[in-house]
Amino acid sequence: MNRITLSPRIRTTPFHDATVAAGLSDITVYNKMVLPLSYGDSKAEYDRLINDVAIWDVAAERQVELVGPDAGACAQYLTARDLANQKVGQGYYVAMCDHEGRILNDPVLLKLAEDRFWFSLADADMLMWCRAVAAERGFDVTVREPDVSPLAVQGPKAENLIADLFGEHIREIRLFRFIETELDGIPLVLCRSGWSRQGGFELFLQDGSRGGELWQRVVAAGERYNIGPGAPNHVERVESALLSWGGDHTPDSNPFEVGMAKFVHTDIEADYIGKAALRKVASEGPERLFVGLIVESDIADAWPLPERTSVTIDGEQVGTMSAIVYSHRLEQTIALAQIKREVVEARAPVTVVGPGGPNTATITDLPFI
Repeated sequence: MNRITLSPRIRTTPFHDATVAAGLSDITVYNKMVLPLSYGDSKAEYDRLINDVAIWDVAAERQVELVGPDAGACAQYLTARDLANQKVGQGYYVAMCDHEGRILNDPVLLKLAEDRFWFSLADADMLMWCRAVAAERGFDVTVREPDVSPLAVQGPKAENLIADLFGEHIREIRLFRFIETELDGIPLVLCRSGWSRQGGFELFLQDGSRGGELWQRVVAAGERYNIGPGAPNHVERVESALLSWGGDHTPDSNPFEVGMAKFVHTDIEADYIGKAALRKVASEGPERLFVGLIVESDIADAWPLPERTSVTIDGEQVGTMSAIVYSHRLEQTIALAQIKREVVEARAPVTVVGPGGPNTATITDLPFI
């Protein structure tokens, strides 16, 4: 039996007791916090996400808050996307890069006010990076981690459930738009977003002492929609080609190599970290591309690979595979990989090593579904 020992360095979330009571069986560590992986029946959790509605503890999606007169300027300097037209109440999917153009994180940046922003982070400790950049550049801004813990409600029935809780006006909230609101006095930011492509919302809890209360309130309202617990689903995210930061790319990957080209703006006046390096990549083209693979295999492990494995042609490595699953909707084994651009453009057959050994694979565009 494998165990993860909790300590002050690995925090539980405001929803942790509720997840344990709901039958939590598998966890991982994400942003130095517990992130649920499964409640013991991954196929049922997948079906619930595709057909009904699921509740997910994603509080490990930590926030870095920028507050102050230079918050907007600081956010822009940290971000490779043009923020000039971002409105209050709008989230942008962004790339945060180092000075060589290597991607450090792919958060959603929420603009709560002209002088207040949240970076809603993937699994990388960006608080110290943001603090150091703000100090070195002399920005008049406070950089901190706020008391914010996202709870996701995902699936085709999520909108009806959220409308029952908050009112019909929530149907007007567009993708990556949000409102500040409350539920029975529980302070929240309600955003149409989430770690799936099945539709849904994230409830950014702003009082960690009320996590169990919020969980139970959502579950009670969701009973009519067959709600149940789940977690960011590995099979669905591969089918939908949702980038898993730290898993789908190598340490030297840039945004153009992980499918984020349209979120990188190299021709704006504003300066940002990595701009010169990213401009060079944009001009010359990336060395590798993020692609899908159709694998000639009937069986694949439904869990993430423990490490990236090689993609080869005639024994020569041409890329890395980061995830492989069996898709029940496609009735095929599919995978995600980062492969040399010339190989992708030639659409040459490749060999991958999956859970069952070597297999031939065909390169395809993303997403699968």
